[in-house]
Amino acid sequence: MSKPKLFTPGPVDVAPETYAAMAGPAIGHRGADFEGLYASIQPGIRQVIGTSRPVFFSTSSAWGVMEGCIRNLVQKKVLNLCCGAFSDKWYGVAQSCGKEAEKIQVEWGQPIDPEAVRAKLSEGGFDTVTLVHNETSTGVLNPLKEIADIVKSFNDVLLVVDTVSSLSAMPINFDDLGIDVLLAGVQKAIALPPGLAVFVTSDAALERSAKVEDRGYYFDFCEFAKNDAKNNTPSTPAIPHLYALKERVDVMLKEGLANRFSRHEENNKMVHAWAEGHGFGLLPPEGYRSKSLSCFVTPDNLDQSGWIKAVIQKHGFAINGGYGKIKGKTFRISNMGNETSETMQELLDALDAELPAFLS
Repeated sequence: MSKPKLFTPGPVDVAPETYAAMAGPAIGHRGADFEGLYASIQPGIRQVIGTSRPVFFSTSSAWGVMEGCIRNLVQKKVLNLCCGAFSDKWYGVAQSCGKEAEKIQVEWGQPIDPEAVRAKLSEGGFDTVTLVHNETSTGVLNPLKEIADIVKSFNDVLLVVDTVSSLSAMPINFDDLGIDVLLAGVQKAIALPPGLAVFVTSDAALERSAKVEDRGYYFDFCEFAKNDAKNNTPSTPAIPHLYALKERVDVMLKEGLANRFSRHEENNKMVHAWAEGHGFGLLPPEGYRSKSLSCFVTPDNLDQSGWIKAVIQKHGFAINGGYGKIKGKTFRISNMGNETSETMQELLDALDAELPAFLS
């Protein structure tokens, strides 16, 4: 049996052209061929991120860089903004690194209130804030600009932002926002297989990192910056992923970033209109809903598990039955990556075809 096409919130479906790009020739990663590949990706990926700064490539999941941010930046105390599985986990990771951490915790499905961030930072003692922009577990899109503006108003407090499921699906301008680290995995909106993370650091983040003696090596920001100056990486890179990243970035720029963002928004609206027709409610409130995925509350009269299995078995499409403590209570549909209005309609037709048999 062939594997189903993924409309899950990551990994997402990967284009055949991307797999083909990954089959590029093996090259030495300390020579001119790799340096040329590295340099060729920079202009495009910087446009996607909205920065003139170097973009670093980490052979890891995004969590490697997320932990790296804690180890490189936290000297006093970190404030973790928690609103779902991944933002909540950052608090635990900070503690596991031996750092002092506090959190603002909101109910899953609710966004972070910028004024709560201001109030907490006003207590003093913090030097770093972590934020998940688009909380994949709940479909919440947090108010990034408003939070960034507040964090910037506090001297020597650095803002780290996870854009794992928002980067390339919606506008994010690193330079304009004035945040200090932006990071993402490539297996969501960028639509590559898992195994690579991208990130950008501010001058302030690099200066802080240089002062931290126990920041480790593999995710040492200073090592990434030093090697970037030579169009290289600190350790052996995932070269097939970088071939694929170049292919996808070139596709993004050919489509046009404004068109790409609009496509994601329109596909997202299609899913919401479909759900409204069935009376399915979204978990996040209006104004704080992701543009790359949708998280719905599962009705009591829906056999969600049976429905999802039937859609996989009969149509070859997979959606997600919730994550973490809201697994089974919610379901998630991704519209990110390479999806079009036509492919989204194919999914919605398949969901409709099987739905009546699983409603009581």
